[in-house]
Amino acid sequence: MKKKIFGFCLLLSVFTSFSQEVVNSVPIELKKNRDIFQVVNNEKKDVTLFVSDKIKVKAIHLDGNMKIVDSISAQRPDTKKYDMMIGYNSSNNSPRLFWASSDYENILAQLYDVSNQKVTTQEYTLALKEEKILQKFSESEKFYILTVLKKGNSLKLHMFDKNGIYSAKVFNLDAFHFFKSNYTKSDIYGILGENLLPFEAPFSIKNINVDNPTSLTDAARKRKCYFNNKTLVITIDTNPDYTQAIVIDLEKFSASEKIIRSPGISNVTTSGYKIPITSNSFYFDNKFYILKSSEDQFFFTVKDLEDNTLKEFTATSDAPIDFKNSDIYQEGGDFGGKRTLTNSSQFLRKIINLNAGLSCYHIGDNTLITFGGISATGQSGGQVVANQFGLIGALVGAAFFSPTMDNFNAYANRKVVKIEGLFDSQDNHIKGDLKPLAFDKIRTFFDDHKDVSSQTLFNMEAVYYLGYYDNKTKEYTIRKFAD
Repeated sequence: MKKKIFGFCLLLSVFTSFSQEVVNSVPIELKKNRDIFQVVNNEKKDVTLFVSDKIKVKAIHLDGNMKIVDSISAQRPDTKKYDMMIGYNSSNNSPRLFWASSDYENILAQLYDVSNQKVTTQEYTLALKEEKILQKFSESEKFYILTVLKKGNSLKLHMFDKNGIYSAKVFNLDAFHFFKSNYTKSDIYGILGENLLPFEAPFSIKNINVDNPTSLTDAARKRKCYFNNKTLVITIDTNPDYTQAIVIDLEKFSASEKIIRSPGISNVTTSGYKIPITSNSFYFDNKFYILKSSEDQFFFTVKDLEDNTLKEFTATSDAPIDFKNSDIYQEGGDFGGKRTLTNSSQFLRKIINLNAGLSCYHIGDNTLITFGGISATGQSGGQVVANQFGLIGALVGAAFFSPTMDNFNAYANRKVVKIEGLFDSQDNHIKGDLKPLAFDKIRTFFDDHKDVSSQTLFNMEAVYYLGYYDNKTKEYTIRKFAD
């Protein structure tokens, strides 16, 4: 046992060395049923790295210089009762992990007080028979579970604070205006339960983290949410004429409705034939970035929360798209691989037959925006990643604690068509070539290194740290990547 502990400490010492790309590599033997994940405290600039298997969880605290401060181990909760890890918060810089049964009615919290070498547990019982689980959110002091009530027109937040105290808040939405994609009047339960398969399951809301690049697989979802420690914004784009946003203030515990209209495109030709229209939005920097397109017209619009138009760009099928900085790329599909499309009409025609979306990501003071469409697949993005990277079933939480890993295999078994554009802080287009992002470099790395496992990835002070176990060389390696 001492040798194993020494080995993991040796593994973590790689963080103290910084080279151009490889921080360091350490020979070590990792079992197949073991995984590594992390909880990052960006305010304190430290990390707790967890090494877990089906029996134990080892927490290793790293300071701001990525040096080991201390470590502690605890028994993994009973696998027969607690199927998965669902989130975290912290108490006085000590991370607290939350585990749940498959129905979420049994919750167990483990508080890892590394400095005092103490692990305490607390159990909760939730009555969820009249609710549907939608999403989970973690931040430094609170952990939230969002549900929708089966009866009534309400959302509910189950909250666990830094002291482990549980409370709940119901948000009544009777005054809101809910219509399904066929314009029939509904309530929030009906809107969230609308079947958008094969791309999007009922009662699913994709949680978007704008601090990392968002793949079109996630951005093309019609139901998304954006969380920080003050606000939760839920966006619904099932109706092509507008984006409906539910803005929940997490300090005042109030909910407000925003209706953001998309540009007008006729869905009927001059001859009276109906034509397909696609639209979607992305919430970023307190603004809505909206894509709307037919086979002949394309609109990219930026609006504020009061539906005021701040900027608008247009393109047509017979003219070049002048606000893009990249070629038009297609990946996957019948032809396989990656190829470049030659004109705007190909781009518009293809995205109208796919699931369209756009995503935004900060590069310094500028914003990189990806526009495009993506097909459905037989597996969800999370399942593909799990299969590709060998995450063990008992540790579902590993994907939760390193959600950015999803992006690296997001386009597997899918067809995607996309372009990219660069814009300044006022949403003016910036001409010029694009430089590779850290995510592009990591994707390229994984293209050349497929026999790896136990990956972990986190971002601290604009640097991405990637750890992985090389199954061939039996080494655990840490690399750093920057935009």
